[in-house]
Amino acid sequence: MTDDQLLRYSRHIMLDEIGIEGQERILAAHALVIGAGGLGSPAAMFLASAGVGTLTLVDDDVVDLTNLQRQIAHTTDRVGTLKVESAAMAVRAINPGVQVLPLQERADAARLEALVAQATVVLDCSDNYATRQAVNAACVHQRKPLVAGAAIRFDGQVTVVDPARPDAPCYACLFSPQAAFEEVQCATMGVFAPMVGIIGCVQAAEALKLIAGVGTSLAGHLLMLDGRSMEWTRMRTLRDPACPVCAPSAHRS
Repeated sequence: MTDDQLLRYSRHIMLDEIGIEGQERILAAHALVIGAGGLGSPAAMFLASAGVGTLTLVDDDVVDLTNLQRQIAHTTDRVGTLKVESAAMAVRAINPGVQVLPLQERADAARLEALVAQATVVLDCSDNYATRQAVNAACVHQRKPLVAGAAIRFDGQVTVVDPARPDAPCYACLFSPQAAFEEVQCATMGVFAPMVGIIGCVQAAEALKLIAGVGTSLAGHLLMLDGRSMEWTRMRTLRDPACPVCAPSAHRS
């Protein structure tokens, strides 16, 4: 590390659990963030501030005035700008040492396979069920850890999918890809502004722990927050032996 990096990341280096070796793992890591909105904004900004070496941001949307109530990577003067470009500007302003790759696209299954293959860790900060399932499938196939988050109204949830752990479930074990799922979006249901910030920050924390090899991840657990009472619930989750995605008998091309 350079003298500038030693100073910039000194508060991480002072932590026994991270130290210089852990920080070097963070600097060498590549985080893939799917979605540059409410969850992706704080997640990307904390990953950048922590020094993740390469940050790929994937989103096909543009900044809208209604986003600014909660999507903190974006600003009023960037309304109409691509979200990935706006978020990249915010990330570079925090830490110019991070290589940011903004991709304006809605990645399909084949594209996700290629993107996930290049990543150290994946953060699903998307806002729709089909994308969450596709990201999970790509991570299981490529054996890359996934931090999945969601938030709506006053409710939020986070879990970690760790294919390196044979006992840990994937996202499809918890939420079936075949389930008839009614999409609920902020545009129609509303969302408490800090909720996406809280969940996005937890996603960044879990991703950094996975990269640095610190503590115990949320793999095998679903962490849920009720923002009305600020009560956290941690639920143990089990792998589905018949899961169409991660079961040994599941067909994967």
